[in-house]
Amino acid sequence: MPETRDERIAAQVLIIEDEPDHAEVMADALRKPGHVCTIVHAVDAAMGELKGGAFDVIVTDLRMPASGGKHGVATDGADAGLKVLEAARQLQPAAEVIMVTAHGDVPTARAAFKLGAYDFIQKPLDLEVFRNLVNRAAETVLLRHQNDQLKAQADTAGFENFIATSEPMRRVLRTIRTVAPSNIPVLITGESGTGKELIALAVHKLSKRAGQPNERASSGGQNSGGRYVAFNCAGQAESLLEDQLFGHVKGAFTGADKDRAGVFEFADGGTVFLDEIGDMPMSMQAKLLRVLESGEVVRLGSNDAKHVDVRFVSATNKDLREMVKAGAFREDLFFRINGSHVHLPSLRERREDIPPLVRFFVERFMDQLAPSRQIPRVTDAAMMRLTSYNWPGNVRQLLNVVQNMVVTALGEDLAPASEFALDVRHIPDEVRSVDAENEGEHTPSGPALGSLAGTSLEAIEKRAIRETLRLTAGNREHAAKLLGIGERTLYRKLKEYGLR
Repeated sequence: MPETRDERIAAQVLIIEDEPDHAEVMADALRKPGHVCTIVHAVDAAMGELKGGAFDVIVTDLRMPASGGKHGVATDGADAGLKVLEAARQLQPAAEVIMVTAHGDVPTARAAFKLGAYDFIQKPLDLEVFRNLVNRAAETVLLRHQNDQLKAQADTAGFENFIATSEPMRRVLRTIRTVAPSNIPVLITGESGTGKELIALAVHKLSKRAGQPNERASSGGQNSGGRYVAFNCAGQAESLLEDQLFGHVKGAFTGADKDRAGVFEFADGGTVFLDEIGDMPMSMQAKLLRVLESGEVVRLGSNDAKHVDVRFVSATNKDLREMVKAGAFREDLFFRINGSHVHLPSLRERREDIPPLVRFFVERFMDQLAPSRQIPRVTDAAMMRLTSYNWPGNVRQLLNVVQNMVVTALGEDLAPASEFALDVRHIPDEVRSVDAENEGEHTPSGPALGSLAGTSLEAIEKRAIRETLRLTAGNREHAAKLLGIGERTLYRKLKEYGLR
């Protein structure tokens, strides 16, 4: 049975201590509350961990060798701990640092408070006091994280169906909240499937033009202000595109048996969202520019200009600046639509959002497909696979995969309700079996493998073990299964890498 622990205070702890036996005693004292400890014995090794790892609490001796591991010579031992503290403030700003000091170094340790240390403790250590101090530091980090989550929730207030716990997406939503009340044109860029239309709709809903039912471009309807009208510019013949956007009068062409308002007239007083604007033909770009500059549209077959008042929001997955350079997009139109630029990060650039997105989609599809059934949990192994996948189709692809998982799990219907869960076997083959290294995938909480070029395999392996232990709450048997290695192999690597 795994050890019971307090979920609230389990933390990643870096112990920097030049005496190996003393370091092991400190790590053993922290194991009971569930902390995952990494041990190093010199400043240079500590710097490597601070650069490549992710820690909640850092425990460092005030005096220790600058280099050389456990047999190093203390060339600058007097202020080694202060150097670690300074580096930690830059490389691990969310972590708390605890200084370990001998009696004669207390004044120096107190001075460390001015550099941002959390606290200090004197040798010889009272292990119970030491454990409680680390627990309090871990709780401080947790509270700070919870405050950040509350701030994230505040950032998303008013954005229905938005999952934005990651800082890149929170910045996007803050930008939208700022620009939405104005009439400034908004250009939304990002890969396919990142949710550009959701952002466009949010711009409308948070503007003064909101209040009318949302519409997609249609072939009729009376003019009523406040509409949000979305129109896709891709894959349409130029003549049809012009008719859709500007409308026509009776007799303008064969089959035009009555007047018809175009998108701009239909959305008068509201917002027009032009999706895939990078696919608009050059001749149509000139006509669109005229609407942006004058606010007037002319129906096909008519000479009379009609004034319209619309907010322009456009989106593309193409690089319009490069298209301007290549002569494929008008520079003057680009400047007109690019009043405020909002770039949506890809899903692999905001992996923190994947677990809450998965849970959100699971609840949505269960509500649609089996509202009377209990919401299934997603196993750790399945969530790790989903989080580490590269997601070339972004959120749209994730939504489809989760839907597939829910349908597959409901089709099995083998387990008791209390054990109903989505596991790795429910993930579609193309996601479950893809080779992570060939796909240039990311680790669950780290950068893409491609960006780890030059990083030692030992450092990469150590990080993978540490993050998996965090996910499994220190359960080595479970961690070994997720890592695809034997438990003895994992135990050997824990000793080899100084992980406990």
